[in-house]
Amino acid sequence: MAVQQMQSLPPQYVEDLQKDYGKQLTATTAAPLDTAKFAPTVAGQDPFQTQAYNLAGQGIGAYQPYITQAGAYSGPTGYQSFMSPYQQDVIDATMSEYDIQAQKGLSGIGQLAAKSGNLGGGREGVMRSEFQNKSDMNRALLQSGLLQQGFGQAQKGAQNAWQQQMQMGAALPGMQRADVAALGSMGATQQAQAQAQADALREQNRMSAYEPYERLGYLGQGIASIASGMPGQYQSTVTPNPTPLQTALGTGSVLSGIYGNVFGTGGSFPTGGYGS
Repeated sequence: MAVQQMQSLPPQYVEDLQKDYGKQLTATTAAPLDTAKFAPTVAGQDPFQTQAYNLAGQGIGAYQPYITQAGAYSGPTGYQSFMSPYQQDVIDATMSEYDIQAQKGLSGIGQLAAKSGNLGGGREGVMRSEFQNKSDMNRALLQSGLLQQGFGQAQKGAQNAWQQQMQMGAALPGMQRADVAALGSMGATQQAQAQAQADALREQNRMSAYEPYERLGYLGQGIASIASGMPGQYQSTVTPNPTPLQTALGTGSVLSGIYGNVFGTGGSFPTGGYGS
């Protein structure tokens, strides 16, 4: 007894679509995707960041020359650089005038002795001796006072210079940190822009690479819906990444904050980039 088999075949145009779809699917999936075209890349350091990094390195121990110079202004000989070059001239002129006045005093003693009839006598000798001893003592006191005054002024100048050097040495790291933070912040913004551009190119390459698969997906869903007689829906399998603008704004804000906070407190300097 012959067996009859009933087979319900789709319309010819559906078979033709399915065959064509199979050929396209085979051809499309036979070649591997060149994922290198849309592999994640990291933007390199911006020149501002490099400058900030180098400045941070140069700032280590940059205060040392000020400390060394301050040391030269301390100790038993620190005052010598601040002694007035005219001090000896002042002392010589003052002592010369003193000697002139002292000589007048001695002449006055002779005149008094002459008037009293004791010129050349013992009393005159005693008066001259007492006057000379007192004059010599006053002269020595005057000279030592002038020397002490010059020393005090020089010592005060050395102390002021020491304080100035120490203050400059202490202020230098803070000013350098401010420069590093400013350069780092500007560099971070530029680096974020470069990263956004790299991400945009990567996204463009990724969408271009997956375009044939997207097209085949739409075609396959369409054929299936035609064959079943039911309208179908297709959902894209390529999920877009965050936009380059979002990446640039978000990453730039974060890095600017990092540079401001870290280098505002003397932290270490970041040397690498960042990924998407």
